[in-house]
Amino acid sequence: MLKTKRVKAGTWETLEWFWNTGGVAYFRAPRGATIKVRYGVGFVGKDRQKQTLNGTDVKKLKVDKYYYSLTRARMQIKVQQTTDVRYYVVPGGDTSVLTPDIPF
Repeated sequence: MLKTKRVKAGTWETLEWFWNTGGVAYFRAPRGATIKVRYGVGFVGKDRQKQTLNGTDVKKLKVDKYYYSLTRARMQIKVQQTTDVRYYVVPGGDTSVLTPDIPF
């Protein structure tokens, strides 16, 4: 499912929440934005899969529905300027879509 969300500059913004389920998301832009998966809550939380977008290559974040999602997982992004972010998300963690063939 293709989604677009407005993201404010300078702070980590949550794009997707997962609880007792998994999911996969694909990102390409904006250039210089940082994406990650955050597991847990508050100071006991852990960041995983941190990546920087370059505007051309597709980057993937995955929440494993059988492992970390038993806590709480969030896909987050941090951008340099307020912008709309387009990404493709597959709820439930269906990884049969290796790289979506969608212009986003």
